[in-house]
Amino acid sequence: MKSIFWDTNLFIYLLEDSPKFGQAVADLRRRMLRRNDRLFTSAMTVGEVLVKPLSTGNAALTERYRTLFSGPHVTISSFDFGAAEAYANIRQDRAIRPADAIQLACAESAKADLFITNDDRLSQKNIPGVSFFIASLTRAPV
Repeated sequence: MKSIFWDTNLFIYLLEDSPKFGQAVADLRRRMLRRNDRLFTSAMTVGEVLVKPLSTGNAALTERYRTLFSGPHVTISSFDFGAAEAYANIRQDRAIRPADAIQLACAESAKADLFITNDDRLSQKNIPGVSFFIASLTRAPV
């Protein structure tokens, strides 16, 4: 069993049934469930995912997303003191955008084993002080 942190883009692909990546994310989630892997993401991801249904006034979809993130199958990592310190270390590399650094810091604070994103630029980074592996969706070792 591993602790796997998903970047926001994976949830958006899954929830919005992306024609290009939706099936790959659904397959990844099935493999994780079979292996009893734990799924993590950040509170920032929840906020980002809720933008679209809230902006369109789709109350049913908003509630569906809230239910997903409040259920037992996803652990939401907060930006706590440990994450703040990890963020400060990660941001020493100014090429890493603040939003990405928040995600990485929350994964570090949650003691994730793996961080999966579809941001190839981010997945190719080697970040000192980060104790997990960063993988792109297409190369995730799950």
